[in-house]
Amino acid sequence: MGRMHSTGKGISKSSIPYKRTPPAWLKTSSEEVTEHVCRLAKKGLTPSQIGVVLRDSNGITLVKSVTGNQLLRILKANGLAPALPEDLYHLIKKAVAVRKHLEKSRKDKDAKFRLILIESRIYRLARYYKKSKQLPANWKYRAATASALVA
Repeated sequence: MGRMHSTGKGISKSSIPYKRTPPAWLKTSSEEVTEHVCRLAKKGLTPSQIGVVLRDSNGITLVKSVTGNQLLRILKANGLAPALPEDLYHLIKKAVAVRKHLEKSRKDKDAKFRLILIESRIYRLARYYKKSKQLPANWKYRAATASALVA
């Protein structure tokens, strides 16, 4: 399947480890990992940043292989999950930045076009999250209030 708003058809991606069990050399217990995840979330790190920290400093490639639960599910169980899904949050942040740029440079036609593409991705993702009940049914993206969502 191709990209949504470009001509690329690449399928290059990273792959998860084949073995679903934690490595034999990993001596970290499930409780320690859960505690560490909660501590990092309380510091204000996003789920993907938590995953990077666990991978780089603790050698935990997959939280699910150690704890039996995915990282976001651990955060939800402890009441630390972000209000907005992370991918939607970053798209909204990007749209706010492009809008801010357009206030200064009104004649930038390419930025106007890119903003339309970004916002169409936001609407599509919001529709998916409403359907899967990760966002409330009455949630709506509005450009005027978007900067308050990401601040």
